[in-house]
Amino acid sequence: MKKSGILNRHLAGALAMLGHTDLVVICDAGLPIPAGPMVVDLAFRAGVPSFAEVFQGLLDELVVEGAVAAKEIRGHNAATSALLDGSFPDTLELIPHEDFKTRTRDAKLVVRTGEAQPYANVILRCGVPF
Repeated sequence: MKKSGILNRHLAGALAMLGHTDLVVICDAGLPIPAGPMVVDLAFRAGVPSFAEVFQGLLDELVVEGAVAAKEIRGHNAATSALLDGSFPDTLELIPHEDFKTRTRDAKLVVRTGEAQPYANVILRCGVPF
């Protein structure tokens, strides 16, 4: 048995299959998920697990070279906006929410959280550790 890191076998396995430039969406409980990407649904109850918990856990496991979020986050979710700004001070791209939903179709993996705050969504672009 693993003693640390991500213990969820579905999520750990999905992360192991990712490569350079693959896209990973971390989303709140309400984001529509398109057909196509692999989905690991972690949502249990409203707010559980939170976007921040899942986001931090994935950042601990992945090399990320860029991120995309909906520009609407600025006026509707200050905490998540600050979290993303602090994590990606130079590489966070903001786009309209409708465009964000369209881009989720290109993801290899979608990780759904139980987050119940608006616009708590991000697309991560995988990098390489060398």
